[in-house]
Amino acid sequence: MDILLIKWLHVLSSMFLFGTGMGTAFFKFTADLSGDLHAIAVVNRRVVLADWLFTAPTVVIQPATGFLLAHLYGYPLHSPWLVASILLYGVAGACWLPVVFLQIRMRNEADRALAAGEALSARYWEDASNWFWLGIPAFIAMLATLYLMVKRPSFGL
Repeated sequence: MDILLIKWLHVLSSMFLFGTGMGTAFFKFTADLSGDLHAIAVVNRRVVLADWLFTAPTVVIQPATGFLLAHLYGYPLHSPWLVASILLYGVAGACWLPVVFLQIRMRNEADRALAAGEALSARYWEDASNWFWLGIPAFIAMLATLYLMVKRPSFGL
């Protein structure tokens, strides 16, 4: 097995995971702030699509290549930086799963409101708020995981 290829896949998938998250968050947040229902509906559709096309595959690729790299490089799974990385990845995932459902519901609500010529419901804005606040710990956890992936600190142990 080519370790360089696995490492490249791991780094590339982390770029897709983090980049897609940042990009979709920026566009959804700014579309919501605009109040333009058409823009909100289009962006919500694209955010859901991007999650299925880019985020979902990387959610699988990251741990698969990460565990394989740890094995190939001989890093024990109980290494402090690996344990911290796995826990932080779990935090990000625990935030992302409800976000997926919120995004689908907001997409459906925006499409419904646009088709009916109505304003977005209070439920939409509550979901958007929850989506935003779930994104903050996920973003911090992903930044920390990326740091650990590059630095691999021993934590003085």
